[in-house]
Amino acid sequence: MSQPVLTPSHPTKTTRNDNWWLEPASIALGFTLFIIYATWRAFEFKYFEFNQYLSPFYSPKIILDFWKFSPAILVLWIPAGFRATCYYYRKAYYRAYFMDPPACGVGHGDSKYSGETAFPFILQNLHRYFFYLAALVVLWLWKDAFESIYWQGQFTFSILSLVMFVNVILLSNYTFGCHAYRHLVGGKLDCFSCTKATQTKHKVWKFVSKLNEHHMFWAWLSLFSVGFTDFYIRQVACHAFDPMRLF
Repeated sequence: MSQPVLTPSHPTKTTRNDNWWLEPASIALGFTLFIIYATWRAFEFKYFEFNQYLSPFYSPKIILDFWKFSPAILVLWIPAGFRATCYYYRKAYYRAYFMDPPACGVGHGDSKYSGETAFPFILQNLHRYFFYLAALVVLWLWKDAFESIYWQGQFTFSILSLVMFVNVILLSNYTFGCHAYRHLVGGKLDCFSCTKATQTKHKVWKFVSKLNEHHMFWAWLSLFSVGFTDFYIRQVACHAFDPMRLF
């Protein structure tokens, strides 16, 4: 394979003749559309719940007397911080927005990126702490999903409940398949077979590793699902859609 030709006057010049720009452009478009939608929904502050259905953008629902803004702002910073510091998303938005580098075998853009040792990129080191908070949010979303199948003491199940369960499954696979959790359950062990406890940790570590192999897949599916779940609940709350009760 011939080596890419890079020159200072054309930092992204390359001998690649494929559409290398398509992936970073698609990622930038996907991120931008989701950020615009999520920001609009966070500040809309209505149509975020209907009966037993609660939007994942507003869960857990925190209503404080002194807080005059949208309650989503009290919650969304957690999943936003978790995804922004995610190892996969770092690569994705560095390439999509900063062109550093835009693709394999392509020269760097004109960005000033100099590593994650200075502000604001040094905040990427908070990823493990965002994981702890994001895990709590995911557990709460499981609670919301189960509560969606009970209304006024009676069992009920709808397409919307199914959507909520699919969403929290995808979010769980993404959250608990992250590198921070993989390191937490087994990354610091020197021996997996020494004790029963370490053997159990090894089994968990192998399962998390399987999820981690497809981290990009779970990242994008869960991003789509959480947006779609919020949209569905919004449309039901404003009586544009029906939750489509099955039984």
